[in-house]
Amino acid sequence: MIVYTHSDCLLKNNGLNHPERKERLTSILQSIKQIDDLKIIFKNAPLADLNTISLVHPKKYIEKLFCNIPKKGLIGVEKEPYADTMLCPNSKNAILRSCGSGIAAVDDLMNKNERVFCAIRPPGHHAETIKAMGFCFINNIAVAARYIQKKYKVDKVAIIDFDVHHGNGTQEIFYRDETVAYGSSHESPLFPGTGSEQENGVGNIFNATLKSGIKSKEFLGVFSQKILKPIDKFRPQVILISAGFDAHFRDPLANINLESEDFYTVTKMIVELANTHSNGRLISFLEGGYDLIALSESVKQHLLALEN
Repeated sequence: MIVYTHSDCLLKNNGLNHPERKERLTSILQSIKQIDDLKIIFKNAPLADLNTISLVHPKKYIEKLFCNIPKKGLIGVEKEPYADTMLCPNSKNAILRSCGSGIAAVDDLMNKNERVFCAIRPPGHHAETIKAMGFCFINNIAVAARYIQKKYKVDKVAIIDFDVHHGNGTQEIFYRDETVAYGSSHESPLFPGTGSEQENGVGNIFNATLKSGIKSKEFLGVFSQKILKPIDKFRPQVILISAGFDAHFRDPLANINLESEDFYTVTKMIVELANTHSNGRLISFLEGGYDLIALSESVKQHLLALEN
């Protein structure tokens, strides 16, 4: 297994007491290095190029975003007092490395049949075509999906998102694209307020809303029926995972009560689907997860299931 990451991702600063902080990534990398049962190759994430990013985001959007990066201090991309998607002087390379990890992962997957985990920040699934929000600037997984379709002529890609927050950006980008299926399980009501089960695109969007307080057994049943079952019927050639670990009971930003081991089970279910339809082809992207203990434990379980 390959893990893409980069030290530039640690330089992205969101200010004091911000939940999306560099310690998320350092705790994950420490945890991964403690896994004795896996042979893991660490690779440096390259910088994404503007032409590939523009498969999803217009160049004008990206150029404007980078022009707003401050020379010192922090600036929020949203209007005050709701600004929590922050640009700092070191934002550009972190954003480009995060996106570049997925592009490089696609090449490894398609050329070497290697499964990949992208241990990067900032995350991506809230970023819409021309809108940064929810700590996200570029939709890393969407760019990877478009890249794999264009370069490798893959007809059908599935994106499975088990972050506790709905991936509004991913849904918006592919809402009327029958070549990409998007399945998301998420707490509702919760930020960003999208993702009702009536939002189904052109029959390619599958949302599973979760009530506050739901526990493992009920979650796994809902995930199987409302996400994996329709993705199974879609028969994807490649599966990409938006892997958020904030549905853990320890997470401070949500109210779903999964255990660390549940992320092994969920991932294993996705692996079985990939083995059935996609020749086992999987790439996973780090999204949310804001309790460091829960994050390090859950990522370890996720990688163990990805490899097996």
